[in-house]
Amino acid sequence: MQILLTGAFSYTEPQLQKLEQLGLTPVWMPEESGALPAQAKDAEAVVCNGLFLHHDLSEFPRLRFVQLTSAGLDRVPVSRMQKMGIALRNARGVYSIPMAEFALWGVLSLYKHADFFAANQKAHAWEKDRTLLELAGKTVLVVGFGSVGAACAKRFRAFDTTVLAADLQRPDGGFDAFYPMERLPEALARADVVVLTLPLTEQTRGMFGETLFSVCKPGAVLVNISRGAVVKEAALAAALQNGPLGGAVLDVFQAEPLPAESPLWDMPNVLATPHNSFVSEQNRGRLFALIYQNLRDFLKGEAGA
Repeated sequence: MQILLTGAFSYTEPQLQKLEQLGLTPVWMPEESGALPAQAKDAEAVVCNGLFLHHDLSEFPRLRFVQLTSAGLDRVPVSRMQKMGIALRNARGVYSIPMAEFALWGVLSLYKHADFFAANQKAHAWEKDRTLLELAGKTVLVVGFGSVGAACAKRFRAFDTTVLAADLQRPDGGFDAFYPMERLPEALARADVVVLTLPLTEQTRGMFGETLFSVCKPGAVLVNISRGAVVKEAALAAALQNGPLGGAVLDVFQAEPLPAESPLWDMPNVLATPHNSFVSEQNRGRLFALIYQNLRDFLKGEAGA
């Protein structure tokens, strides 16, 4: 079986050999936005990230399996794939640990005024700050309680917080109280920290705007490590400038890179990072293990069909 591998993941020679041992013949495509290699039309499996933002499914007439290197599904035509019987797998769980650590780091950086101490260290200035906040005893709301959300909850609970979970369906555990999405405003009113880990869908696009921000607890910190389009940035900027939000940790934005004229760059209560929360030295091992396992399971299913 031919498998199209894109530059979304860099394979080592031993990893390529493991794929070949499964009976796969790799076809390499370094740039997903570039021209398809001639053999791509015969590919029955693809490992990619944004390939289908640049190429239509009709260009892959034999395609039966797609493995994404990202956790989100917003870059692929999910409904078309389902209708065509194409198996689709994402990178669920690969990036959960670094993203959860990043969320916790961001909140602690704001609570402990990390920028103040960094500036003073650079200036060799010895100045105490007696306005630091404590995370213990606070209430943390995780909106979208999937793999990343559960990993966030685990780490925030270790700091003696109360964790609320908001999702379409009740998760198995790992939280102190559950709120269905229709009760989200009630949960927001309780939360000192709001962590967004929900997927980008037509229902969640622009979900966090003036209405939801208006019911947030005064001084609350918003953490967005999901997708930038979940938040209306003009409404967010207003909520940060005029209340009720006390701060924000933002790793994703509506437009990336974040435009230079965005007011979010210069707000002292905002920690803005360039879609970096998923990065870890351990991702590559986890991702290839997942790619290999999913391909092996798919091939076993095909053989048994």
